[in-house]
Amino acid sequence: MHIHFIAIGGAAMHNLAIALHNKGYKVTGSDDEIFDPSKSRLNKYGLLPKEFGWFPDKINEDIDVIVLGMHARKDNPELLKAQELKLKVYSYPEYLYEQCKDKKRVAIGGSHGKTTITSMVMHVLKKFDYKFDYMVGAQIEGFETMVQLSHDAPIAIFEGDEYLSSPIDLRPKFHWYKPHIALLTGIAWDHINVFPTWDNYVSQFKIFADSLEKDASLIWFLHDEELQNIGSNLREDIKSIVYEELPSKISNNGTTTTFNGIDYNLSVFGEHNLQNINGARLVCNELGISDKDFLTAITSFKGAAKRLQTLKETENTSVFLDFAHSPSKLKATTKAVKEQYPNRQLIACMELHTFSSLNKEFLPEYYNTMQNADKAYIYFNPEVVKHKKLPEITKEEVYKAFGSDNIEVFSDTNELQAQLKKTEWKDKNLLFMSSGNFSGIDFPEFTQMLIT
Repeated sequence: MHIHFIAIGGAAMHNLAIALHNKGYKVTGSDDEIFDPSKSRLNKYGLLPKEFGWFPDKINEDIDVIVLGMHARKDNPELLKAQELKLKVYSYPEYLYEQCKDKKRVAIGGSHGKTTITSMVMHVLKKFDYKFDYMVGAQIEGFETMVQLSHDAPIAIFEGDEYLSSPIDLRPKFHWYKPHIALLTGIAWDHINVFPTWDNYVSQFKIFADSLEKDASLIWFLHDEELQNIGSNLREDIKSIVYEELPSKISNNGTTTTFNGIDYNLSVFGEHNLQNINGARLVCNELGISDKDFLTAITSFKGAAKRLQTLKETENTSVFLDFAHSPSKLKATTKAVKEQYPNRQLIACMELHTFSSLNKEFLPEYYNTMQNADKAYIYFNPEVVKHKKLPEITKEEVYKAFGSDNIEVFSDTNELQAQLKKTEWKDKNLLFMSSGNFSGIDFPEFTQMLIT
């Protein structure tokens, strides 16, 4: 089996390429640019293209499958050649389904928390030596790759992203997976470049719920209004299971949850993580794992990369990195850190980096989302706004949109870094939130310099 990847350098694409290589397939690929960590990881497995660019002359009838990445365009020369030869072209999620269509499939979706819950389920299954395939959107401790595919694992766990499948397949990725067990965490408007209205965005989750296999289970968060509508209108054959936040108590030693009279000391904290753990528990119940076994195993779960990840911890300062960029995520993450450390000041740095967050019409969605921080530094790069071909935004507009007095807005990363460098960090916590890197901050290195 020869599989060729058009745009092999993407975060998801290169992980799928490595997974299929490890499964024993012949894998080739192309891209016009590849950056680390994709570049180093592809090179490690002998999959890095010898030269960058698109080479339609290398597309021939000996290729069994083309996998098309989002970085490619509809007029990509290799894609046009593949179409001319009538080769089978799959999107990334479509091919994941093709590889796992005979397995019991689990899909975790929602506007927030899906990476963390997928990671929690994987962590627990590994603890009990379950054989399973997976796809998750972050690096997880104990797992070398973000995708694994095998010939014999009976279970496949997918993070169910609602973004588009490929340049020629405009369906959300999670519509492909047709799970036997599904979970939805909640719905908060995102990706406005492809879902321009709230109703259009919500409808994608309704379609997902209807795509479940016959006699499937749908686990959903009880206190989400849109999920209440979806959960009360399921097909008759779908089992509806609701969840809410686990009860907990916060102490200097961390967060503890009590379940059936037993205390479990957790390695993660925050309202959303208490919800995530309970959702993951119910997924694992459906896979045959008891509550006690699940909660015992989850105490050692320390989180996925960039999901409230601890970069450094001293006696009186902690530094965290979180992927949060949407309004609901910002609010939940700042609240979680402040509640866990009430006696420390919280300095929260957020980067407007995504298409939605840099859109002038979307900015008001951020109103009061950073009010739990003692100081909130908002950063955006005007060049990124231009690159995304969006209308110019000003620091004043950003300040007004966030709406709280603790806000300071930066459009120069050097000025932001200088502000952080001159801060006295005793009895203070620092929280970075972004899907980017604040125009070039190496978070571990910068943290080491700040906190000695």
